[in-house]
Amino acid sequence: MAENANQKLELRLGLPKGRMQAKVIELFKDTGIPISIDDREYRPRIGNGKALVFGSREIMYEAKLLKPQNIVEMLEAGSRDIGFAGEDWVRELGADLVELLDTGLDPVKIVAAAPENVATAFRAYRGDLTKMISVCKRTPIIASEYEGLARAWIDKNLPGAGFVHSYGATEVFPPEDADIIIDNCATGSTLRANRLEILDTLMMSSTRFYASKAAMADATKREAAEALILLFGSVLEARRRVMLEVNVSAELLDELVAILPCLRAPTVSPLGGGDAFAVKVAAPRDTLASLIPEIKRRGGTDIVATQISQLVP
Repeated sequence: MAENANQKLELRLGLPKGRMQAKVIELFKDTGIPISIDDREYRPRIGNGKALVFGSREIMYEAKLLKPQNIVEMLEAGSRDIGFAGEDWVRELGADLVELLDTGLDPVKIVAAAPENVATAFRAYRGDLTKMISVCKRTPIIASEYEGLARAWIDKNLPGAGFVHSYGATEVFPPEDADIIIDNCATGSTLRANRLEILDTLMMSSTRFYASKAAMADATKREAAEALILLFGSVLEARRRVMLEVNVSAELLDELVAILPCLRAPTVSPLGGGDAFAVKVAAPRDTLASLIPEIKRRGGTDIVATQISQLVP
């Protein structure tokens, strides 16, 4: 074998099934790594069928589509090297993982919620089990998929309350089968549809990129994971920015550049005989509504904003 032949490395990847799936697959696609999943298939194909080359190594992915909570368990057990899950399940399961990147995708809150009469009583009698029993007509029951988080919340806020484990559709438990629920909430529309009010926010969560401790102890796997962090980060940063290009006369250049947000410094190139300049910056997308009128006011012309695919600071 030639000395410079690429070394092959297999990374075992856990991809989330359900709510997180589409955005994680899109993130891979935008980095240039497409994922193919056939109907009823749980072993996605990563890339175009060929090994990806990072440095001197060929990376092959052995991927599996799993529930996020199972990804957390498998990462901790070491049967998966890297994967995606919500921070809520990492905390719920008490897993000892290495967080590589918070993608910020699919943000949710983990909340306690209840019907109006129970919510009103809880706020008035917080921690008083006897008074809550009189309102609920029984020892209050808290329903949740998150048993660990829920029991910790009960111990802190309503000691002595009961617990029932739900397996989805937790919001339909009250009022007959539970008095308070602890569940994830994105917009609050499902809670409102079931006439539930938020009592407390336990934590914020989002889709995170994790690795097992064993994988991070392996130098080759750690290097491959770091390459993915760079790629994912470049896409996420690009989504937050646009490439803004503007022309300006030489006498107004400094005044214009002074207001331009950028990563380091604007790219400034002379036009024609040097009496005008082209200025280019990667500007935060959420500043455009106020920034573009101000650029125009300061003498900028020929303003163009274009989408960025990837941006590595």
